[in-house]
Amino acid sequence: MNPPTHLTRRGLAGLALAAAAGPARAQGAWPERPIRWIVPFPPAGTADILSRLMAERLGARLGQPIVVENRAGAGGTLAADLVAKARGDAHIVMMSNFAPHGTSPTLFPNVTYDAVTDFTHIGLFGSLPMVIAVAANHPARTLEELLTAGRARAGAVGMAYGGNGTASHLIGVQFQRVARVEFTFVPYRGAGPALTDVLAGVVPSIIETLPAAIGHIRAGRLRALAVSGAGRSPALPDVPHFGELGLGAAEGVNWFGFCTPAGLPQPIAARWNAEIKTVLETADMRERMGQMGFEATNMDPAFTTAFVGREVARWRTVIRENRVQAD
Repeated sequence: MNPPTHLTRRGLAGLALAAAAGPARAQGAWPERPIRWIVPFPPAGTADILSRLMAERLGARLGQPIVVENRAGAGGTLAADLVAKARGDAHIVMMSNFAPHGTSPTLFPNVTYDAVTDFTHIGLFGSLPMVIAVAANHPARTLEELLTAGRARAGAVGMAYGGNGTASHLIGVQFQRVARVEFTFVPYRGAGPALTDVLAGVVPSIIETLPAAIGHIRAGRLRALAVSGAGRSPALPDVPHFGELGLGAAEGVNWFGFCTPAGLPQPIAARWNAEIKTVLETADMRERMGQMGFEATNMDPAFTTAFVGREVARWRTVIRENRVQAD
């Protein structure tokens, strides 16, 4: 049978394309194009390394490339603001973190996004405790010995950290308050310079993220005295944690999660959650994250959303009470 005369070849071609595309749209075909993965920190850091590991594996599973973009600046708020403004866009995601989704909304006065409601929080990849350490030749063999020296004279013990407003700084401030001791906190432009001066004996102690210090600890150049997590770190099983030392109220970790803009369709959020869980459970990812000192957390979206809200409230109090300012 010939087609009706009012249908041209162009019209027939259009109908054919619509027929081909219609079922895919009806089934919610996604992803339809490459996905942008926003990292709120510079290249080569922990967040960047983890993001690239995850993006490579997730992209293979989703059938579209995931392009990692580093948008550093203002404590991660530049990246978070970019993603928050992309409400409903299913092709942009970001690594959530202690800074842009925990502390920076208080540290930076011009933040316009809400760390909870402007995002769809999918889950938490893992967390990194802080480690308090001294050089190998330091006389303190335990945390209590370091605290005793600090309590003997206010400010007598210096403690290095990698920058104002960082996780190491804020957890250190909270630790100091709970431990009833007054350190002289010495800020550096990153963990590297801080570690250099501690190893040289310029500053007697340091509080930093585990990945930054663990190489020196394993090589015997640093002595780890305590970790800040809720339990002992698998990477340092012989080192006590704050809780068992009677300092549980100072517990805190630098956490890393995954979020998208708010308004993400629930089926896509569920797909992300399932795919991330699968990747995190592979042997190679468990090994890589273990090497970096990561501890598994929770991939439940409801838990993650509530957790982010608690982090914002907790660190808002610490920042304001201690008048902490970002670099």
